[in-house]
Amino acid sequence: MKRVDDFRLRLGNKEYVPIMIGGMGVDISTSELALEAARLGGIGHISDAMVQDVSDRKFDTTFVKDKTKLYKFNINNMDKAVVQFDLERLAEATRLHVGATMAAKKGDGLIFVNCMEKLTMNAPKETLRTRLSSALDAGIDGITMSAGLHLGSFELIKDHPRFREAYLGIIVSSVRALQLFLRKVAKLNRPPDFIIVEGPLAGGHLGFGFDWKNYDLHLIIDEILAYMRQENIDIPLIAAGGVFTGSDAVGFLEKGVAGVQVATRFTVTRECGMPDSVKQEYFRASEEDIIVNGISPTGYPMRMLKSTPAIGSGIRPGCESYGYLLDATGNCAYINSYNREVLANPDVKNPPVMDKTCLCTHMRNYNCWTCGHYTYRLKDTTHKLANGDYQILSAEHVFKDYQFSVDNAIALPEKQESAAA
Repeated sequence: MKRVDDFRLRLGNKEYVPIMIGGMGVDISTSELALEAARLGGIGHISDAMVQDVSDRKFDTTFVKDKTKLYKFNINNMDKAVVQFDLERLAEATRLHVGATMAAKKGDGLIFVNCMEKLTMNAPKETLRTRLSSALDAGIDGITMSAGLHLGSFELIKDHPRFREAYLGIIVSSVRALQLFLRKVAKLNRPPDFIIVEGPLAGGHLGFGFDWKNYDLHLIIDEILAYMRQENIDIPLIAAGGVFTGSDAVGFLEKGVAGVQVATRFTVTRECGMPDSVKQEYFRASEEDIIVNGISPTGYPMRMLKSTPAIGSGIRPGCESYGYLLDATGNCAYINSYNREVLANPDVKNPPVMDKTCLCTHMRNYNCWTCGHYTYRLKDTTHKLANGDYQILSAEHVFKDYQFSVDNAIALPEKQESAAA
């Protein structure tokens, strides 16, 4: 019976353990989590989502405070077109976060940055170019383009000296999306180095509509593999979304994919950036507690725990401090929904907004509990302690369980005597 360790992911002229930890923002995929993946010979992600806030927390910079002060005059104005990001400061924050991570890297693995196209930041093209270029400047091993088709992303950095050196990859959920992207970059003679195929059971934003239940990752992988063989395209595929055990991973690797991307089981590790209290919410979740809704201002459906505080919250838009989802006109779907409820309820201080949420503020405060479909199985991966809490795992334990387990088994950690042990 095969194990994940019987396979290797080849990028360039090197081979890696075919386990990639997904890029979860905001700093849920921490540097520490990515560094563990690299140390163990796999691939880890950090995220550049809200990187200025991440920098402030890690390096005592004042990017958010300074931006808030600069646009304080506009806080009560619902027209946010004036709120802009200083591109030099955005680049500085990215270089700090990426540079410090890369300086700490040990082992034979790689570290990538996950870059969400939907963080449009009131200047989609300019801010995306800055984010990509500064990550390359800071020495990142590779970039995964996520949350969008990124049809123009490669063009933005084609003149960067590391454009053909760093690993560049995309996330798709259909053969059609892949075809569109490959057609777009053909003129650059620079295809992606890897393709992550994300199925409908993934966490957070989904590349599907509310008919996501009609799709299956195995069938999508089969279709994409057939297309690539037909067109003689040799690019490593990474299967993602619902890969909960090492045996799940082997099922994809035996099909011919090069690796798997996993995330859900790493949300409850010590290295994950979520507060321990939220990790316990994930452990306690039942299958009925996990929902897919449309509250994200991005327009994508999003999977989360139904108890997440972000649902129904009517907080004032915090664009002067954050504003990562402002489009090119300075608009955001949450602003529209918030204004509607304020006008309809003039005597209510914070009227609830049910159809959208202020994703920036809630993600920053770990109050948007996005999760994978199989989050309800996390309780089966560890021990319940005497105080009722579940034992937090180490990233190394979870990584090696994926790498060496067989027969759909999940290795439990050595039991602690208490939650603080």
